[in-house]
Amino acid sequence: MQALRLAHPRAALRRPLVRTLAATAGSPPAGAASSSQAVVPLSNVEAQWERLSSDEQLVIHQQLEEIQKKDWKTLSIDEKKAAYYVAFGPHGPRTPVSPPGESLKVFLYTMAGIATSGALFYATKALAAPPPKTITKEWEEAMNQRAIEQKMNPITGITSEGYKGPTFVQHK
Repeated sequence: MQALRLAHPRAALRRPLVRTLAATAGSPPAGAASSSQAVVPLSNVEAQWERLSSDEQLVIHQQLEEIQKKDWKTLSIDEKKAAYYVAFGPHGPRTPVSPPGESLKVFLYTMAGIATSGALFYATKALAAPPPKTITKEWEEAMNQRAIEQKMNPITGITSEGYKGPTFVQHK
């Protein structure tokens, strides 16, 4: 309820007659006949809330505020539902960001993008040139033999005594 009060801080100042509401849900607010505002029944607040003007929403909010000052055991189910909807319903800042069914669209477009990128990857791989001959396991073993023949890095490298570290062979 506080959120609605903060959203319309000046509306209450402009309309002092609205503050003189009756305490019951069915009775029209004071000055309703002169301003020709129709009172929305509290049993139908959820369905009509979005179509109401901000002044009508303020009237209903204040009407519910007065009703809630009574004992909660005496309130009807419709009054409790209306009070809950006005306080916590999906309107104002709590309006859902995406409409229903939007998450399915996002999921399907994401899967389509992943499938397209996978197809593009495999098509590129199929049309690519073969790997160079220097990447084969035999070539890497020949590079090891050549390094040993040339005594490459004799202190810490492949030609040092008892060397157990990595060699030029990357293939398993």
